[in-house]
Amino acid sequence: MTQTEKVAVITGAGSGIGRAVAIALFDAGFDVVLAGRRQSALEETADGCTTCPGRILAVPTDVADEAQVAHLFETTEKTFGRVDVLFNNAGLSAPAVTIDELPVEKWKAVVDVNLTGAFLCAQAAFRLMRRQTPMGGRIINNGSISAAVPRPFSAPYTATKHAITGLTKSLSLDGRAFDIACSQIDIGNAETEMTEPMARGVYQADGSIRPEPRMDVAHVADAVVYMATLPLNANVQFMTLMATKMPFIGRG
Repeated sequence: MTQTEKVAVITGAGSGIGRAVAIALFDAGFDVVLAGRRQSALEETADGCTTCPGRILAVPTDVADEAQVAHLFETTEKTFGRVDVLFNNAGLSAPAVTIDELPVEKWKAVVDVNLTGAFLCAQAAFRLMRRQTPMGGRIINNGSISAAVPRPFSAPYTATKHAITGLTKSLSLDGRAFDIACSQIDIGNAETEMTEPMARGVYQADGSIRPEPRMDVAHVADAVVYMATLPLNANVQFMTLMATKMPFIGRG
């Protein structure tokens, strides 16, 4: 199988990191399947892949919905015949409030997308990777530096990202027999719409509010392409990629 025959599914592909990674994987020779809630946003991402439109498939998907995830992977298989890479990227955060002020509905919404959604997509990808020919593939989970160190007032997001680390390790172990590799990239302060508040100022561990440095999201895209294009007998198990001067080491 040549590089140009490989297929990547990207969740949360309508903006930010997902969009940057989708375009980078397309430029690296992958057929790309764009998943996200908003069709219009997916079409904007597809517009960034300026050549060979037959190699791009947009499938509106709520990753927290089991039936929609099943449809995503059924459509991918029907169109391209296989999946070689899943970038499990879709994510949601909650308001920055103390845990006693957080509505349970907000907690559940974050868990549904960040954890259950990642599980459902990994499950569907694993199922297809296990039975396709040639067998195998790669699942790359978008963790966060919050998978190691929390920010203030981030219990739902931090809890789900810690859980993603457990999911990554379990998938790595369970996938060995089927040539399915699993990686995790923990990103800190990539320059996207989601991190725009960091430029103005966000809560610090000492209770202050201060601006934080950010980095070009293109560095994240390059890193995911590197991880995605390794042969299946090699794996970047965990990668931390962050703005050099952001508060992380020593935080908290």
